[in-house]
Amino acid sequence: MKPKHPSPDETESGLRVPADLRRALASASKAKVQWSDLTPIARRDFVLWLDAARQPETRRRRIEKACSMLAAGKRRPCCFSIVSFDLYQAFAADPRAKAQWSNLTPVARRDFISWIDSAKPPEVRRRRIDQFCEMLAAGKRRP
Repeated sequence: MKPKHPSPDETESGLRVPADLRRALASASKAKVQWSDLTPIARRDFVLWLDAARQPETRRRRIEKACSMLAAGKRRPCCFSIVSFDLYQAFAADPRAKAQWSNLTPVARRDFISWIDSAKPPEVRRRRIDQFCEMLAAGKRRP
């Protein structure tokens, strides 16, 4: 069976590129070229960064900034804690943890991610991700 390749409007993780971002990329040729060269995970990070905006005005500004960053050659959104694919999958399995993640400050997110990333053996990292989701679901804000 032939492997499915994501369309330019979809990441490998199944996230669709939001219509407002697609429109902005269509009108910014340098940004669009850079977008097409990003890894699926980098695209996902941009989409998640945009989706994390709570106000429409913030989202609009982030879309403008994303196009600007992409046109300048940046491959990741700035000031955004990068969520590993393992953690992203754990969030999909635990909606309470995902909801709490949205409420964390950038510093708290960075602290949790640093704590998870400091575990080098895969089994320790997996345990920490599980503990992390349990802590978040229980409302804990720090590792």
